[in-house]
Amino acid sequence: MKNVFDMLRLDGKTAIVTGAKAGLGFDMAGALAEAGANIVITSRTLDKAEAAVQEMKALYPGMNALALELDHNDFEQCEKAAAAVMAHFGAIDILVNNAGGGSGAHAGAFWEREPDDYIGIIQNNLIGVMNLTRAVCPYMIRQGHGKIINVGSIAGVVGRDRELYHKSGKNEQSAGYAAAKGGVIAVTRDLACALAPHNICVNSISPGGFYRGEPEAFVKLYSEITPLGRMGKVGEDLKGTALLLASDAGNYITGQNIAVDGGFSICK
Repeated sequence: MKNVFDMLRLDGKTAIVTGAKAGLGFDMAGALAEAGANIVITSRTLDKAEAAVQEMKALYPGMNALALELDHNDFEQCEKAAAAVMAHFGAIDILVNNAGGGSGAHAGAFWEREPDDYIGIIQNNLIGVMNLTRAVCPYMIRQGHGKIINVGSIAGVVGRDRELYHKSGKNEQSAGYAAAKGGVIAVTRDLACALAPHNICVNSISPGGFYRGEPEAFVKLYSEITPLGRMGKVGEDLKGTALLLASDAGNYITGQNIAVDGGFSICK
């Protein structure tokens, strides 16, 4: 019988975590590093990726890490990044598609947004995920194993009451963001079926609201409609789910979307 703590170890495995310079991406990369994985941190600018690597090495002395510049919207860059990781570490065991965002930079109402805005959000949050997954898949298939974790959102699971935003003076979430994250969850399920014969597990994590300096009024209203009564904590609440899905402890989990949202999406 395997020891469950041994099953959660990632010694000798290599993980790519996109958009991991800060926030939830950094948290997930840190969880995998703490479990012993080699970590590849990507960012659109190399200096930010390198700074994140140095910060992570200070937290986990002795870890192996590689910083890469990557815009996942560019498929050629994705192919080059995957090849660079293979050349450096010899394997890609885990891919965490975290890069994306851009949900609240403009007026939120769908009928007020320019088409280029929601097209860009879908490109960044869905097509970019597909690009890098497409670039990494052949290596995982050749290896005969792999774990792919896509970061969705509760925005792709439930519709949002816009009054939450209006009452707190915060830009409301874009319908384009919801479309993209819903697409991430759907492609996760489809790829889980397609890649299962190659011993590759594909799952998604859908975070709820994590506190990152939002206005006090928004935090109060959001917490009131969340069963656990609070927003998520950066640095804590997403790490365990990421490690479970990346490790041998999650070997029989595929095609699932796990909401890490304090119950927000299941209780109205």
